[in-house]
Amino acid sequence: YNLSCYSVGIPGHFSVGPGVPHRQQRKQATALTFFDFLTHFGGTKTMKILIQHGRVVHPVTGTVLLQDLLIEDGKIALLDRGLETDADLVIPASGLVVCPGLVDMHVHLRDPGLTYKEDILTGTAAAAHGGVTSVACMANTDPVVDSPEQIEYILNRARFGSGVHVYPIGAVSMGLRGEEPTDAEALKKAGAIALSDDGCNVDNANLMRDVLIRARRLDMPVLCHCEDTSMVEGRAVNEGSVSRQLWLEGRPAIAEELMVMRDAMLAEETGAHVHICHVSTARSVDIIRKMKKKGVHLTCETCPQYFWLTEDEILTQGSMARVNPPLRTSQDVKGIISGLKDGTIDVIATDHAPHSAEEKARPLTRAPSGMVGLETSLALTLTGLYHSGKMELPDIIRRMSTNPADILHLPKGRMSMGVAADLTIFDPDQEWTIDPEQFASKGRNTPFAGKTVKGRVKYTIVDGQIVYQDE
Repeated sequence: YNLSCYSVGIPGHFSVGPGVPHRQQRKQATALTFFDFLTHFGGTKTMKILIQHGRVVHPVTGTVLLQDLLIEDGKIALLDRGLETDADLVIPASGLVVCPGLVDMHVHLRDPGLTYKEDILTGTAAAAHGGVTSVACMANTDPVVDSPEQIEYILNRARFGSGVHVYPIGAVSMGLRGEEPTDAEALKKAGAIALSDDGCNVDNANLMRDVLIRARRLDMPVLCHCEDTSMVEGRAVNEGSVSRQLWLEGRPAIAEELMVMRDAMLAEETGAHVHICHVSTARSVDIIRKMKKKGVHLTCETCPQYFWLTEDEILTQGSMARVNPPLRTSQDVKGIISGLKDGTIDVIATDHAPHSAEEKARPLTRAPSGMVGLETSLALTLTGLYHSGKMELPDIIRRMSTNPADILHLPKGRMSMGVAADLTIFDPDQEWTIDPEQFASKGRNTPFAGKTVKGRVKYTIVDGQIVYQDE
């Protein structure tokens, strides 16, 4: 066992066998004692941590209070002002924000089968760097996560991750082909928390309806990638001014909006919980808003790129700005921000989609879609929404922690005594420049490289253990 690449503040972050530690981990490396090893894996000791003078965000009540917080036995033991008690570690949090650990419900860990892009070890390390304590990983791996055996593989691999919770999402259809439904009951029994064919639209409405009926019986949400395949297949950018400048067929907004309406109507008809992934158009927001007002069990998410960037980014960044659904217009960006502000959009996720440098270096029409986001999502959201005065801090944290946890039925996203101590501590005012070469993720594919942002994660704590500490 190679125990020499233990990362400061990241218990259990080591290589098994002759593996070479990641350069970001190596930079922080120190010796891992045998006692540390037994402590983390044998459960012989838990750390008592006192966090003092932090601005504690309570997203459920919408309040921010100056409080101290005591962590003991992996849980929040005390939450009050002026706590005086012995602790193994005292974290001075004056000027820092303390909130429930972030929950990212839309992540591609690429494991199994595509580990040259990312794996569970590097993906969870990236999550920890970004203040994310829980990730839900999508099923479009190789092989597809369409069987209990693949769910078990992910859960077993996650035990050797950075300590961040990993929750697998099972496929809607076998092989993501949209032809035969998976055994949802078996997937749930194995540990799947939701169903999704993300990366592929389920074109067969009858199959989708059958899956929703089964999912309702199992109380499982179905996460929908909404783009009509016949209207977008093989197309790289939004249909609009940029596609015309580049003489390319575009991905029209209506391709998303038709499927959003269809799946919302199926949710209404079946009573199932439909969650719309990565909403990108203003009209999609309008559709979801109207269906929610009718009482349909419908939730949705967007990602920082859809309230930060427009299709014009393609002209300067090419394939680095290629995502599915594509970056849209300035009017769509306004619609997304409006949906976030009024609560129509429930969740800010990342759609973290790492690719190799070689893949993203291909011409625009042949490069894969997607960008990484785990390590930048909080800073981008704070910079774009909080520091701009568009949203308050509790509303942002609710969309990045409490709401996704509730949608996935996870006991996370709360700040109260007795709950598991999954916490994110960040400096909301610290400026830094996004440098992909410093990422813990294998992926470097982000159009935000070189962007100066405001808001930096200082500590990530999972079950009372520090899994990341900023240098």
